[in-house]
Amino acid sequence: MSGSTQAAAPGPRLYDRTAELAAVDRLSARPATGAGRVLFVTGAPGEGRTALLARAAHAFPGTAHRVAAPPHRGPWSGARALCAALAPDPSAGRRALRLARGAEGLAAAVEGLAGDLPVLLCLDDLHLWDAHSRAALATAWREPGGRSGGTAWLVSAARHHRLPEVPEAETVRLGRLSREGARALLDDLCAVPPPAGVAERLLDEAAGHPGVLASAVRRLASGTGPSRWPFVDGAVLAEVYGGLLDGLPADSRRLLAVVALTGCGGGGDERSPEDRWRLPRSGTAPAPGTYDVALGAVLAAARATRTSVEPLDGLLADGLLCRSGDALRFEDPFLGRAALASGPASIPPSPYTGPPADPVLVRGEGHRADRLGPPAAVRALAPLVRGRSQLVRGLAALGGGPVMDAHEALLQAAGFLRDRAPEEASDARFLAMEAAWAGGDVSACLAALDSGTAPAGTERDFVEGLRAALTVRLDQARSALARVVAQDGAEEDPRLLLRAGSAALVLGDTVAASRIHARALARARAEQRTALVPRALEHLAYAELRAGRHSRAARAAREGLRAAEATGQRNVAAHQHSVLALVASVAGDGQAVANHAGRALDTARPHGLVQAATLAEWALARAEFGRGLAARSAARLAPLVRPGPRGGHFALRMLVVPCFVEAAVASGRSAEARVAAEEYAVWAVQGVDGAAPAQLARCRALLARGEESAYWFGEAVRRHDGCGNDFERARTLLAYGTWLRRRRRPGDARGPLSDALVTFERAAAEGWADHARSELRATGGTTGGVTDPAALGLLTPQQQRIARLVAGGATNREVADRLTLSPRTVDHHLRSVFARLGIRSRVELPGVVGRWDARPAPATDVRTRHARA
Repeated sequence: MSGSTQAAAPGPRLYDRTAELAAVDRLSARPATGAGRVLFVTGAPGEGRTALLARAAHAFPGTAHRVAAPPHRGPWSGARALCAALAPDPSAGRRALRLARGAEGLAAAVEGLAGDLPVLLCLDDLHLWDAHSRAALATAWREPGGRSGGTAWLVSAARHHRLPEVPEAETVRLGRLSREGARALLDDLCAVPPPAGVAERLLDEAAGHPGVLASAVRRLASGTGPSRWPFVDGAVLAEVYGGLLDGLPADSRRLLAVVALTGCGGGGDERSPEDRWRLPRSGTAPAPGTYDVALGAVLAAARATRTSVEPLDGLLADGLLCRSGDALRFEDPFLGRAALASGPASIPPSPYTGPPADPVLVRGEGHRADRLGPPAAVRALAPLVRGRSQLVRGLAALGGGPVMDAHEALLQAAGFLRDRAPEEASDARFLAMEAAWAGGDVSACLAALDSGTAPAGTERDFVEGLRAALTVRLDQARSALARVVAQDGAEEDPRLLLRAGSAALVLGDTVAASRIHARALARARAEQRTALVPRALEHLAYAELRAGRHSRAARAAREGLRAAEATGQRNVAAHQHSVLALVASVAGDGQAVANHAGRALDTARPHGLVQAATLAEWALARAEFGRGLAARSAARLAPLVRPGPRGGHFALRMLVVPCFVEAAVASGRSAEARVAAEEYAVWAVQGVDGAAPAQLARCRALLARGEESAYWFGEAVRRHDGCGNDFERARTLLAYGTWLRRRRRPGDARGPLSDALVTFERAAAEGWADHARSELRATGGTTGGVTDPAALGLLTPQQQRIARLVAGGATNREVADRLTLSPRTVDHHLRSVFARLGIRSRVELPGVVGRWDARPAPATDVRTRHARA
């Protein structure tokens, strides 16, 4: 098209455009000096915007001018072309060119058209005009009473273009043709009527899209089209949608291709590709169905193909993609197929250019890898395409589906890619191992590690070390994995850093694991690898949890939960919920434990996340034990410490044993506790958990008789001093002090109990601190209660506010309304306040608060602030 006025040609024949032509008639009938003299027409490529403008110009009773977008989009190119096209003579044209700077130039050019007859300016493809000209046009349209007020404007634009706000302007959106309208268009396009079967197939595949139907007929007539279905193939769609795609930035085109590759299959639709795209034989033919694809799957595919996701917000804002919750879809499925057919060479192309029910992705959900469409079509695919398709499917399942489905898909991907894309094959293999690890399947982990060619360097060390660890050859594992950990300073790839951090965790080096995973997180953020950030935070939160740094673990888990939910990675979110549940069990917040554990299990159980489920059940059991429900806690923990497929996760089973022994002894299940402790003793000497020797001594103290327990408690405290886990040391001191008190040795018990209380308070482990205070009060010792007003300064700010309101006479309901909390939360905080202050009821609060307020201001010293922290 050129930027010149086109003479009024005979109006094209239109089909199913009654409403749109009525809008044009309304535009023509409006008063020349009134408002509402602008009509916008939007539509997808090939839906007939240009034809509608030609028809309107032909039928207009006055003077009509059609102006197309200029071929070159320099600043003011559109305004200059419009002014030059409307000028009555060359000298006027040159004057218009000089004036064409903003709305004044346009108004001057349009003013020259004024006469006795009405004027209609038809501007085609506004989205292709330069921004300066569009701004000038918008200014002219907003001034209907100005010099250009007597001109009617009919303006077409692509559907995704953001139209300017013009008072009283009308907008019509072109849609697809009905079956009858499409049949009439087909009859008009074909000089010789096609066979009935071919005609019906064309109508089915074109789905009422006039441009697609015309292009398919033209290619068939020229002999360049396919001789059998699908007639609407990639070449047809590239012809119709090529202009739109070419006008997008390269990163946007690439991301559209990734979305199409990931989700162009039909979200669980059981029909064949043919049947799913056959439209009704009667009535209005709807646009082709749109199929959702999980956002997490798209982000995982973008990571696998090294595609930037930065253009996603712009594509959503422009309407080229739509988002519904955690799912994306193409508003126009033809655009998705065109993007796939025209995708960059580095994106796995679709070898099947029929309907979006591509055999590569015939299932809409990536983790449903059980069906790949017609077997013959699948076998015909190139191995590279099949491998990358399986890689995308596996990544989708790893992020938000059954993890063993992910394992199988990723193993298949590794096999297809091994000889053609070795680096991608290696990634697929390690991701398959990660999926099996999350599912608690040792044999599947080993299968993933054994599936590739012989690795080299650090990768070889990681494979050999992990294989040795999984087969309980820890001496061999230690040397190989230590070499992997030692290389973390030389690595920059966040994926390789995550492997190094995992190696450190297997070795029990939680300090190194936390450091390496923090580096992996920083690198993932620096490289803007959005899909990798939640995984890095998942690994970091677990490493901090293993190290006993619960506040850090909670911070990483909360951040990771937000990132996982934002990227649709439900499996990662489940793991973060389980970490937060464990942290809440330390703090003694039963409501938070139940909430996070419940949400973790809601995903972990159907998706086979044995690791996340084990952590969540462990958290629930610890909370139950803290409430004095030892029997229920032991019953919940018993399956977790058993070996085999119905037990807990293989990497967590031994970590749970100390809690099980404590609950089992307290509930009279000493025989089971003794068996678990003996197995734990074999594991503890392997050196893969720094706190294990001390916790083993605590288990033996709980199981011993008489004064033998005192020896083992002393041995446990001694061993704790060298492992650095203060929380577990405090738990041992609490158990020791409780044993001493029950042996009627209150004086000896006060020391361990006081030390335990201080440690629990510093760790903000309120539930455990309450237990320690209760035991300490039973010995006759002080816990910083009414006799020590400074104890109120150790309360959290929220607890202080609640204490003051209750001291002033407020009920729990009144406090809840005042602080926007639930009465249950207020009751929980109030019980913690009573325990920390050493009082038994709210009646004692006014005296404590009064004494605290009477203290000098400097009383809040550094130690108090440290205790609050």
